[in-house]
Amino acid sequence: MPGTRTYPTEPSGPFPSPPATFEDREGRLIEVEGVGALSEKRLGDVVEMYVEFDPSDRAQGIPPTGEDRIRSWLESIGEHSVNVLASHGDDVIGHAMLVPDVEDPDAIGANDDVEWELAIFVVQAYQRAGIGTELLEHLLGYANGIDIERVWLTVERWNHPAIALYERVGFETTGSESFEQEMAIRLGES
Repeated sequence: MPGTRTYPTEPSGPFPSPPATFEDREGRLIEVEGVGALSEKRLGDVVEMYVEFDPSDRAQGIPPTGEDRIRSWLESIGEHSVNVLASHGDDVIGHAMLVPDVEDPDAIGANDDVEWELAIFVVQAYQRAGIGTELLEHLLGYANGIDIERVWLTVERWNHPAIALYERVGFETTGSESFEQEMAIRLGES
């Protein structure tokens, strides 16, 4: 069931797949791992990250605020989402996810033409250190490895650093409303 979004004709890539370890611009050793759906243990780690997340850095109402609301939000999308985490030591400091854009995620079949919505967050103390780029590229590599082809996102039009990041990895603008810009990417080259 193809959606109504426009996607680039040519696929972008290749992108690296997790796991990976890299040094960020601040000299911190960051580990990136693909976890697919969030296990209960990883869910707790991600909830903890979002509890510490500065509410002023929320975009379009996410992440929600308050531990119970954060847990409920992640649980509602967690079983069917694709997740990649960035950690520094024992702390999750970045989370990127793809959520299937379908009414009934349980009905997704192997050959369905599903569109996936992207969301990415990096804790404020770790921003502007190259972590978002690594996290995004590894999420796209992980997604490509499990045959996800079409990914889209919305970003606030005034968030120029995020738009520049998305464009660098191959996202193209596909639409805009008063305060949001929609962008999309086609995966497929390994």
